[in-house]
Formats: sequence, C-alpha cells, structure tokens
Amino acid sequence: MNLQERDRAVNWHPYTQMKTADDAVPIVKGKGVYLFDDKGNKYIDAVSSWWVTLHGHAHPYIAQRVSEQLYTLEQVIFAGFTHEPAIKLSENLLNLLPDNQQKVFYSDNGSTAVEVALKMCIQYCYNQGKDKTKILAFKNAYHGDTFGAMSVSGRSVWTKPFGEMLFEVIFIDTPTSGNIEKLKAEISNHQDEIACFIYEPLVQGAAGMLMYDAEDLNELMKFCRSKNLLMVQDEVFTGFGRTGKLFAANHLSESPDIMCFSKGLTGGTLPMGITTCSNEIYNAFLSDDKYKTLFHGHSFTANPLACTAALASMELLLSDETQQNIQRISDQHSQFSVILKQHPKVENIRQTGTILAWEFKTDQGTSYFNKIGKMLYDKFLSRGIIMRPLGNVMYLVPLYCISSEELNFIYENILGVLNGF
Repeated sequence: MNLQERDRAVNWHPYTQMKTADDAVPIVKGKGVYLFDDKGNKYIDAVSSWWVTLHGHAHPYIAQRVSEQLYTLEQVIFAGFTHEPAIKLSENLLNLLPDNQQKVFYSDNGSTAVEVALKMCIQYCYNQGKDKTKILAFKNAYHGDTFGAMSVSGRSVWTKPFGEMLFEVIFIDTPTSGNIEKLKAEISNHQDEIACFIYEPLVQGAAGMLMYDAEDLNELMKFCRSKNLLMVQDEVFTGFGRTGKLFAANHLSESPDIMCFSKGLTGGTLPMGITTCSNEIYNAFLSDDKYKTLFHGHSFTANPLACTAALASMELLLSDETQQNIQRISDQHSQFSVILKQHPKVENIRQTGTILAWEFKTDQGTSYFNKIGKMLYDKFLSRGIIMRPLGNVMYLVPLYCISSEELNFIYENILGVLNGF
C-alpha cells in the first residue's frame, strides 16, 4: 500500500467529508516556503499551513533549539513545578504586549486558549459574587471548535448539530461608523448580564477574511471599558506579525483585559496556546478559599519543547530581516491589489498587513460551501501552489521568508487561474 492508501485506511482528516474527498497529498519534507510530496513535486505554501508557519518549514534555527532542549528537559508537570523556557517565554511575550497584560496561562492550542479566557471571565464574576454569565461576541466570529469556543462563534451549519448545548451568547455586528451607536445601545441593554466581550481584532479569518477598522473597534472597546465589561482579544490568527505589526493590539489605543494566542506562537513548529491577563483578573482568584482557584490545566501545559520553539521563533520575528520582510510582503500585496481590482472576476479586495483577500465573482453568492472553492484549490495545486479558498473567498497568508520572486510567481498564477474562467 502507498501512503495515500494507508492514510485512507486509518486517518480521519479535519474539515473533510471523507466519503467524497480526494486522497490526501502525502508530504514528506518541508523547506522554506516549499512542501514536497512523495512523488517529488514541490508546492509553495501560500497559506502558512493553516496560518501557523512564520519563518519557513523545518527552520534550522528553531530545529536546533528544540533539539538541544530535547536532550535537557522534554516535559515536566507545570502544577507545582516550573522551568526556564516557560519563565523566559512569559517574560519576553509580556514585554511585547499592552502594559496591562501581566500574567500568562499556558494551554495547547487556539481553542483552549479561548476556553481559558472564557473561564477566567466567568469565574472572575463568580468569585466576586456577580451573576454575569452571558458572553458578547461578533456575528460571523470563529474562536475554535471546542464547546466554549464554538459557543462564542457565529451560529452556522458547523455548530447546528450542537445548537441546544451551546451557552447563551449575545451576537452583534462588527463596528462601523454607521452602526456604532446602535451597538452601544444593544450592549447597554445587557450590560448587567455580560461576563465579557470576545472578538477577533481587525480580521475575522475563518468567516472569510472579513476586515474592519481599528478606529471603530477602539470606540467600541472604549465604550465597553466605560461599562466595566471585560474584553477578550483573540489574536490566535492576527498575532505575531500577520496584520503588519507584531499584534493587532499595536493598531489599537485601547487595551483588552485578556488576550489569546496560538498558531504563529511557536513559528508553526509545535502546538501551544497562551492566555494572558491583567493583574486585576489574576488577583480575583487569589484567596484563602481554595474554591476560588482557576481549576484548569492540560497535561502538556507549558511544554518545554514548545516554549523553546516559541522563544526561537520570537527571536526570528523580532529580527530586522523578518520585520523588513513583513513590510515588503504588505507592500507587494498592495501593489498586486491594484492589478486585481481591474479583473472582471474579482470583487471585494481587502488587505490587512500580510493578509490579502478577495472574492471570486459567482452567481452562487459568497459562501464557504460555494463549489468554486474546490475547483480553485485543484487548479492552484496543479500549478504547485497550496491555497485553501474559503468557498469563493481567496486569500494569501504567506510565510515571512517568501521572496519577492516567489510571491510574484503566486500573483502570476492567480491571474492565470482567473483568466481560465
């Protein structure tokens, strides 16, 4: 049996209808922006392997650091014990975040980072004797696939089988200059019930790379602060340079109470989630009453290997070379957007930093289930490019090590595919 046959016999892939899906492409090696299959074909990874890889596949510096750590300490329980990589990572990350972020809680992925944040907020209220259990969130949001994260995500066919099991959430539109006063009124009507407001800043990724302005989010955050509502900023996708700045928080003047991170945290090397919070949140759990403890943890909390990968990735991220690459990618996207706007098959072009998105015009409307998505995916794969359209929404989230020539190769093939319809 070949790799595809063996895979089909034992594996169940994510977001995949296994009855109708093509066999998975066996990848045997990665280097830089390229992935190589078992037949020797190479593909440019134009989506950073689900938005996680920052500096290149099998990056030698990260690999070296993780390998060295593997021979020193691979795992230790994080309840009652600690270690240098976790302490150093917390110190380094907090130095980059808004000043009110003072404590770090480790978990395994983006969904669990969100779960921790929600439990922090709800128990923060509970510990203070406040009956506030509803969550405020944006329509079309996506915060993960575990139950808490799914509950605060937009209701859709993804969540329908579990609808009656999801907790109550108040959904509002993303802010604009035209609806901000309406949003404030909606929030005011429920302010005494709301434990927190959770949001994806600037870009709603899984919803179709929907983007909105920092100025409008600032105003909404300022209003929530005036109502003493806790704010959870989900930077699982937007963190670590994707928006053109280190974090979406760097585009904002207002600061959240809690922040969530994953994806690019380890440079795409190992799974890890982080939830940071203010001292105000943390102090609400300090008590002689043990029942006020945050009873949450994971077997691999603050895994030393993942912490080491994150430290190495952060070094690379903060280097002049990477920061210049991020700016170059953003500039190239802007230039290509001008060309895309002239194409008759393209509409609703939008960009935030290194994230570029647009919609393929179709009479089926914009939808994750638009059949054009599979056709586009296949056409790009045949040209040696990995893109994963969200239905008819096409997007680029490139690795920061991509060269101008490689990015131009992608642009040229985008136009080639569009011209083929």
